[in-house]
Amino acid sequence: MSKLTTILLTGVLFISITAITTSTSGDQKSSKDEVQIENQNLEQATFGAGCFWCVEAIFEELKGVKSVEAGYAGGHVEDPSYREVVNGNTGHAEVTRITFDPSVISYDQLLTVLWHTHNPTTKNRQGPDVGPQYRSVIFYHNEKQKEIAERSLKETDESDLWEDPIVTEIEPLSNYSKAENYHQNYYENNPNAGYCQVVIAPKLKKFRKEFSHMLKESVNP
Repeated sequence: MSKLTTILLTGVLFISITAITTSTSGDQKSSKDEVQIENQNLEQATFGAGCFWCVEAIFEELKGVKSVEAGYAGGHVEDPSYREVVNGNTGHAEVTRITFDPSVISYDQLLTVLWHTHNPTTKNRQGPDVGPQYRSVIFYHNEKQKEIAERSLKETDESDLWEDPIVTEIEPLSNYSKAENYHQNYYENNPNAGYCQVVIAPKLKKFRKEFSHMLKESVNP
């Protein structure tokens, strides 16, 4: 069952479409690959790990993470819509762009969280979400991130964390655009939605237990 099917079953898509048709200002997106960071001490990371609602909810709770944005990356269509991406024909992956303070949390630590909070051994699938838009992928922003990601993948693959080989792709960031506004902070805004209750909430519970030492003070483990 795809995420879109799940949404249809829970009625979430109907609400989202209604919001889209009644407000054009709420869906403005940025198609720039690199977003300007006012504080030059901050850095960015971009990960694809299945549904961006899940990944966003997890990384938002980490100390040192300033913001998390749901978006699309790696495809061949400029500034695609969610409907285009979810059909799996644009080449994009659902991603989260993480703005973080490297003096508090390192890129390597973000990768550790990534390896532990999704299954990097299943190609084009995370749980009920199936398709290339849900692939496991690390989009690096510079050569340093590429080197760290390749080393981290190799070390994780050689560990006993996952029984099967890791199939996560590592590629330069390309064709990034911000997802529609109703996707931003989705779990926080829709905690009682069916997908949030069935898929995201259990993931968060497990994550909070395993990474309690890295959570923001405002998070209740």
